[in-house]
Amino acid sequence: MHRAGEGTSGRLPDAFLRPGSASFVDFLADHAPEMLPGRRATAHGTAGAVNPAELAPHATTIVAVTFGEPGAPASGVVMAGDRRATMGSMIANRDMEKVFPADEYSAVGIAGTAGIAVEVVRLFQLELEHYEKIEGSLLSLDGKANRLGTMIRGNLPLAMQGLAVVPLFAGYDLDRGNGRIFSYDVTGGRYEERDHHSVGSGSIFARGALKKLWKPGLSAEDAVHVVVEALFDAADDDSATGGPDTMRRIFPVVATVTADGYRRVPEDELEQLVEQIVAQRRERGSVA
Repeated sequence: MHRAGEGTSGRLPDAFLRPGSASFVDFLADHAPEMLPGRRATAHGTAGAVNPAELAPHATTIVAVTFGEPGAPASGVVMAGDRRATMGSMIANRDMEKVFPADEYSAVGIAGTAGIAVEVVRLFQLELEHYEKIEGSLLSLDGKANRLGTMIRGNLPLAMQGLAVVPLFAGYDLDRGNGRIFSYDVTGGRYEERDHHSVGSGSIFARGALKKLWKPGLSAEDAVHVVVEALFDAADDDSATGGPDTMRRIFPVVATVTADGYRRVPEDELEQLVEQIVAQRRERGSVA
């Protein structure tokens, strides 16, 4: 089966050879809209059909904090996510990854319907890479945040059926010389957050920890400590958030983004940090 304009000679269709937008998402919308995550059909409205939102694994919780002084070489942002995905009251996955590099200088964390969220992230990564190849330069951090908002808006029909995607986006602004954090709603609304933020079912508990632990001028190491502490508190009160699992050696995905680019914190460093936090809490005689 070939699309209109496609031949059998092995050549690319004409649509692939014509100059156009630097947006890969716009290209798909014009030539293969059914490949966009928000255009997928579901069983909603079918008599006797099960609500797809009840069968889809959901991902939570994502936190992010800025660190360092704006313009300083060591400034940036840290993003972290727990590893648990749930399906109703069941644990669907214990070691899911929810924090990804969007490009060299930004990170995106996913909350909401896991499968669609991962697909949106992959398309977003491709969108930024496509823009860089077509234009020969990086998209600004504001431009990246706006593009992600447009993609989330495209998923609104599925969000109205309960299959929502609510990511957290953060990165290093090469023009301003500091880390920035952006949150979204299901309609694609984009909001810049100050200092720290969290999304997902455990976000309320994580946000309380962030307010107490964050302070201006944190080092990168201290910022990593803050986000792991926040995930500890979220997991303590939210059953959908998975805390560090020392027996299975499953630890949060934690990444820093600075002027040097995206860096995932190695698991051996996280293991030492988790053991330190557990020892401190045990010494206080409380998990809180």
